[in-house]
Amino acid sequence: MSFDIERGLFKFEFSDHHAVLGLPFDADPGVIRKRYIKISRRLHPDTCASESEAAKQQASQLFAKLVNPAYEQLSKEQSRAEHNALLQRMGKRLQEERDKLEVTSEAAKQLRRSNNWEHEYKTTLQKLAETQYESIDEVLEKIAQISELNLVYLMRKSTGGGVIAPQPAVAVAAKAATPTNSPAASATVSGRPPAPPRQQKVEHVSPTEPYCRRAEEYMAKNSFAKAVLELKDALKLEPNNSRCHSLLARAYLRQNQATMAKIHLQQALKLNPQDPNVIEAKKEFDRVAMRTVKGTPEPTQKPQGKTPDKTQGKTTQKKPDKPSGGFFGLFGGKK
Repeated sequence: MSFDIERGLFKFEFSDHHAVLGLPFDADPGVIRKRYIKISRRLHPDTCASESEAAKQQASQLFAKLVNPAYEQLSKEQSRAEHNALLQRMGKRLQEERDKLEVTSEAAKQLRRSNNWEHEYKTTLQKLAETQYESIDEVLEKIAQISELNLVYLMRKSTGGGVIAPQPAVAVAAKAATPTNSPAASATVSGRPPAPPRQQKVEHVSPTEPYCRRAEEYMAKNSFAKAVLELKDALKLEPNNSRCHSLLARAYLRQNQATMAKIHLQQALKLNPQDPNVIEAKKEFDRVAMRTVKGTPEPTQKPQGKTPDKTQGKTTQKKPDKPSGGFFGLFGGKK
């Protein structure tokens, strides 16, 4: 399934991540995170409101191919700064090509001639974002409309807010006479018949994947508190994700929070004991438990450790108690 968009900033071969998430250019990291979680709940197969299987598959692909990459780009400070630098260069390019500016949505046309353009940009974008992912079939159209708003906004910002003259009527008529999105138009331009659509295999991508990946990166840097925050957000999307619970167990364990580690490891084992992430968490838990046991004082081996058996006239060696098998008795004693 193709998600090509040929309007707004996308027309300039630019990935408009803000349009995909329905966010203004000045959205801060907290707003970006909240918006991503909201969209993820809408597109996830377990919470998708669409009844047909085809719509659910399309929602899953939208998440994997558009929403997830957009969030990955905007959620990290360095990549977001790089994207903002690209936006600045795009603004200069639009200023140079302002005579070729073409928009089709009424909202973008209104923004071109509005005097209070900054306020109108945010209010119009917010209205579009409210219904952006309500209908799976209309998502691409809403993204295109928002990207056209972004295009006009960048243009006006780069020109100091001046009103942009509407495009010539002749150009509009020529554009309407040759629909570029139709297969017939594509065949005329290229001189070749359009290729038949290919069937693509739909793979379910969990919305918790970027959270888990970031959590693992934080844990590698010993930033366990940040890893815990990421994984808690992930469990809001998939409460029964064994990988999230196993990673949380490891993060808590490395912060010496054994009780919380125990809770999440038990849940992970209950959900999927065969998950490699769960198995690794269990091994780490057992290693800590063994070190804890070995660190306890060993029973003395002096004469007071021997107790006479008066009934049989024999002296028996008193054996030290065996430690329970598992951390805090989690997994029971070994037999």
